Amino acid sequence: MRPPRSPRPSGSGSPRWKKRPAQGGGREAPRGFPRDHEGPVVIYGYHSVAEALANPRRKPIRLLATENAVARLTEAGLLGRVTPEIVRPGVIDRLLTPDAVHQGLYLEAEALDGPTLETIPQDGLVLVLDQITDPHNVGAIVRTAAAFAVDAIVTTARHSPEATGVLAKSASGGLEHAPLVLVQNLARALQTLGDRGFLRIGLDSEGDASFDESALGSGGVALVLGAEGKGLRQLTRETCDRLARLDAPGAIKSLNVSNAAAIALYVARRAKPLTAAGTD
Repeated sequence: MRPPRSPRPSGSGSPRWKKRPAQGGGREAPRGFPRDHEGPVVIYGYHSVAEALANPRRKPIRLLATENAVARLTEAGLLGRVTPEIVRPGVIDRLLTPDAVHQGLYLEAEALDGPTLETIPQDGLVLVLDQITDPHNVGAIVRTAAAFAVDAIVTTARHSPEATGVLAKSASGGLEHAPLVLVQNLARALQTLGDRGFLRIGLDSEGDASFDESALGSGGVALVLGAEGKGLRQLTRETCDRLARLDAPGAIKSLNVSNAAAIALYVARRAKPLTAAGTD
């Protein structure tokens, strides 16, 4: 049997679609809502595909699935919007990198519409990623952001992984709940958030105060994280309102950026719990 026609896979385990950045990095409000990715998104693995199929905002295009995977989706009531093409596991293997754990599911879907800097809630909680390029790390951050009901994740169109393939798998469904906002210039995006009243806190090991002792106030908060090794770039640091550190009592003081994001979001959500309206 000839395998179904599909996009040629790339080294990252996903087709190389070109991203289109949001226009929210400047002062003027953009028209409409930007998308988190240009072209079809590739999603694989049970949890990622199941969350995508359960999301009414995510339009499925094509689903390849093994018989066992179809049975799982059918039992969960998730096949109402797309008819799967039943294939053997090897067909999906050939579309992805050898280390991809697809669990018999491969979905092509349309990219999601997301917020802009101007439409993020005024009292929202936002993550800002400064050139974090590892898709596994960004995927883990997205998953954690979804768990803590982050309103948006702001990152640059360049020097960031695409919202597809490995990132989507690492996010384990988080892309359906933690929207990405792609901008051209991070410093200008931070300035826009500052103009809207967001408190911009850069997480830095040399910060003057411990983050868990920082007053977050009642307005919006933007937590800014830098890449491992490099940390925050100088202009990013200068655009933050303050720098704060995550104190660790153990012998190892540095944390993986996704772990740092999880700790910071836990502390931030304790200080800024969701209202009843925010949990709907």
